[in-house]
Amino acid sequence: MSSVQTAEDNNPRKYQLLIDGQWVDAESGKTFTTPNPATGETLAEVAEADKADIDKAVAAARRAYEGKWSKLSARDRGRLLYKLSQLLEEHSAELAAIETADNGKPIKESSYVDLPQVVENFEYFAGWATKIEGETIPVPGRMFNYTLREPIGVCGQIIPWNFPLLMAAWKLAPALAAGNTVVLKPAEQTPVGAMELGKLILEAGFPEGVVNIVPGYGETAGASLAAHPGIDKVAFTGSTEVGKLIAKAAAENLTKVSLELGGKAPNIVFADSDLDQAVAGAMMGIFYNQGQVCCAGSRLFVEEKVKDEFVSRLSEKADKIAVGDPMNKATQMGPQVSEEQLNRIKGYVDIAKSEGATVITGGESPKLDGEFQNGYFFRPTIFGDVKNKMRVAQEEIFGPVVSVISFTDEDDLIKQANDTIYGLSAGIWTRDITRAHRFAKEIKAGVVWINTYNMFNAASPFGGYKQSGYGREMGRHALDLYTQIKSVWVDLSGRPIGWFGK
Repeated sequence: MSSVQTAEDNNPRKYQLLIDGQWVDAESGKTFTTPNPATGETLAEVAEADKADIDKAVAAARRAYEGKWSKLSARDRGRLLYKLSQLLEEHSAELAAIETADNGKPIKESSYVDLPQVVENFEYFAGWATKIEGETIPVPGRMFNYTLREPIGVCGQIIPWNFPLLMAAWKLAPALAAGNTVVLKPAEQTPVGAMELGKLILEAGFPEGVVNIVPGYGETAGASLAAHPGIDKVAFTGSTEVGKLIAKAAAENLTKVSLELGGKAPNIVFADSDLDQAVAGAMMGIFYNQGQVCCAGSRLFVEEKVKDEFVSRLSEKADKIAVGDPMNKATQMGPQVSEEQLNRIKGYVDIAKSEGATVITGGESPKLDGEFQNGYFFRPTIFGDVKNKMRVAQEEIFGPVVSVISFTDEDDLIKQANDTIYGLSAGIWTRDITRAHRFAKEIKAGVVWINTYNMFNAASPFGGYKQSGYGREMGRHALDLYTQIKSVWVDLSGRPIGWFGK
């Protein structure tokens, strides 16, 4: 029997910290509660880590890195990762339900998007464990020069609340495949999935201390982790604002950092595109995961000659989105993750109106009855009459709110698309292959989708330009974040070198 707790258990869950292979209380004895965002009722009571617990977790990770984990072969590391992927697949139904209760996303998304990708990431990097190789370099003279690609060491990983289990997989899988140990801090809004993942990590047989999970608040646990002198590398996914704080804290120790931050993606619809396909893509681009996606297509540029028809089709479909119980398979949009996030969205709607944008549809919370009346729901929202300089078009809202901006000139469009501090992703909808490739090259973004949106695969890199961060997750490039190069020189001549040997 697995230790994964089912979502049908209606009593609030209780979780301790996972440190050195043991479930322990926080040193302070503090706990915090996290609600089910669909109802506002308490989902779990969780031990609250702070600096003392981070110190313990980092020490445990260091012992594991220099002890059992360093002595394990790459083959055996890969086998452990693959076993974990199998356990995740075996319990994907329970974990999907937990993810929905923890985050609020519809059960269809948790079941058919998140969990399959979680499994895929651990499977993919399990295969990489035995393929992290050095190289030989043809240097002059009778010298043999080769490189070793080695793990960085103890990694601090701080993950967001929008894809709790998937972001844990994006971080943990490459770090472990490369031979590092980890201290993982899940978001305080959504700690439950990470704690259940911790149970499966122990069940898979990872040595104690290899993965430590320390839920807590960003200002305490997160800040302590980023600034800890015992951490060799920090990986963070979250807002650009917090990413800058992480980078500053890590800089004190010259700790290596990778950041996957915010976005304000241009999603561009040309008049020659398949409008049915483009409308569906725009829906996926902004309303998927309640708009709580860093690469959301929140700036919708539509060519003027088809703008009215496109917006009419888009708003008609948006009005039909089923918002409600995320555990219902018919639901297409669940609640926002928290009351704080809901209020943030409402605030931006007010800002947009004050700037002169007009609400085409949405702009308010739906009227829900019964147990969901206290949930953090918001309707799919489309704004018209938006200019690219407005705050609603420049600042990341992180909700189901899209700004429609019309265009006529392609050169001006490229300037507007790039006129943002962000550079994470972009979408292009057109039948003109030349135009598609030209725009893919001209737009300053780490990911560009052509006639599709929100496509991901464990083998394909993901990351941003500009203030959307640096480093790439997934694919072989993710291994660059968790390895370092050592150059080794061997004298094959047997003779003294230089003038000191004469």
